Amino acid sequence: MKFTRTAPRTGATASGRGILTASLAGLALLLAACGSDSSNADTSTKAPTQGTDPVSLAAGSATGTPTADTAAPVAGGTLTFAVANDPISLNPSSTGSGNDTLYVTRQLFDSLTEQDPATGDVIPWLAKSFKASDDAKSFEFTLRPGVTFSDGTPLTAASVKATFDDINTAGAKAASAIVALAGYTETEVTGDLTFTVKFSEPNGSFLQATSAIALAPVAASTLAIPYDDRASGVGVVGTGPFTLDHYTKNNEVVLKKRTGYNWGPADRTNTGEAHLDQVVFKIVPESGVRTGSLESGQVQVIGGVAPQDISGLKDSGFGLVVRPNPGLTFGLTANVSRPIVGDLAVRQAIAHAVNATDVRDTALNEYFKVATSSLAANTPGWADQSALISFDPEKSKALLDAAGWVPGPDGIRAKDGVPLHLLTAYISNFGPNQTALELVQQELKDVGIDVELWTGTVPDLLAGQQEGKFDLIWGNSSRADGDVLRTTFSSVASNYYKIDDKELDAALIGQQSTADPAKRNAFLATAQKILVEKAYQVPVHELTTVLGTAKNVHGVVLGADSRLSQLTDASIG
Repeated sequence: MKFTRTAPRTGATASGRGILTASLAGLALLLAACGSDSSNADTSTKAPTQGTDPVSLAAGSATGTPTADTAAPVAGGTLTFAVANDPISLNPSSTGSGNDTLYVTRQLFDSLTEQDPATGDVIPWLAKSFKASDDAKSFEFTLRPGVTFSDGTPLTAASVKATFDDINTAGAKAASAIVALAGYTETEVTGDLTFTVKFSEPNGSFLQATSAIALAPVAASTLAIPYDDRASGVGVVGTGPFTLDHYTKNNEVVLKKRTGYNWGPADRTNTGEAHLDQVVFKIVPESGVRTGSLESGQVQVIGGVAPQDISGLKDSGFGLVVRPNPGLTFGLTANVSRPIVGDLAVRQAIAHAVNATDVRDTALNEYFKVATSSLAANTPGWADQSALISFDPEKSKALLDAAGWVPGPDGIRAKDGVPLHLLTAYISNFGPNQTALELVQQELKDVGIDVELWTGTVPDLLAGQQEGKFDLIWGNSSRADGDVLRTTFSSVASNYYKIDDKELDAALIGQQSTADPAKRNAFLATAQKILVEKAYQVPVHELTTVLGTAKNVHGVVLGADSRLSQLTDASIG
């Protein structure tokens, strides 16, 4: 089956963003299409729907009923947006601080494709058409003409080839991007605007991956800068609607509107220049300070609204932009190379000791769902594993007893003189993480497991993860495709968790080897069952992105991955 997509023909009307719709239609599941290459053909991708649609709670809505933002955009002005974390790196293919990094870099860089948040379809962006081979080993693209980088140089097929080759050379340094290029052999340039990306093995999730920031084309001048020197953003050039004015670490990132931009994707209301003149991302780590800054008018948008602040903002008439995150749920993932959690009985004991509902109710609120699988319920390929997930501390104790872990005088178990002590790592880029883990820590202590919590920056955590320093890692990963399981857990991908499970690998590689939705779903269902049954990951709760906006701010929307979309539709007034 071939996956074909062509840009809307001239005169097509751009639809509004799904985040602004009032309907509660579900997200499309899997992205695949068969059809002609003709620009007159209907190449829309439709699939079964499920999950929760994005919701925008408009400013002044007393009941919180989803309503469309219909205010006419006002040109000009500076939007100040408070985020929790310094971005660390403005290089699109490298690792930064998570979502807050991507909020900034999405304004600077465009992608070959866009994943429409209203439908889940992969649609044209920088590439006006694309087609997958039957075996999902090669992907043909045709770029739209007239696109330029912000340094004035044209976007060409050679630009994309050079970007992909650079990522391939950078390897693990380009951690956010290299997993999408598994099996990459070359990008063959077949014309100024045409190219074919080739793989040695099937890569059925590649087209969806091209909608991510990590694979965004960058200018030749950027590639001339050593990879490690691009984090500051100086000289890092994309095709996006904003350009970097300056980045002051741990303080702010200031972006300027790019004049002449006119190649946004068709799911935007405004596909041309941004209405705003300037965007300032302020680094404000404390969630309460961010909320106070919005209430006092010091900023117009805040990210990472604390669960306890949501109702107060809504009741005061501030806008809330809310969308459940697809991808890997928040939970505990074991590094099975560590002796204690390498034992299946210990992992299963951990799983039965965690009361996910209590964690959600204590650290979060009803906007955040209790996990029913390793995938969030609005992720393409989700399969309900709730029958395998149970809070049963007595079963947890029985499993540990049978495995030879004996309670000591302080209640903490030991075996052959080794205490049941687990170093558990997390990052503080999501405020409720600490509260959630402190409760998990107590729940595990109740069955005799001693948990030591460690926190640090994203790079520090990744370094410790690569060194095998941690027993458990708490976290999630947002992506609107079930392939996030492969990039997280497969032994032939990042392999951070040292899982050596042939059945799991077969399912994860199997779903990547086909673009057929039914086949991918079946493989992904198998993978989720294995992950939960063998407690490689203990799912706890889903993530929901919540932004707060001033009453006069309009057009701030979230993408299919529930991260901030480009601010071309945003305006103040």
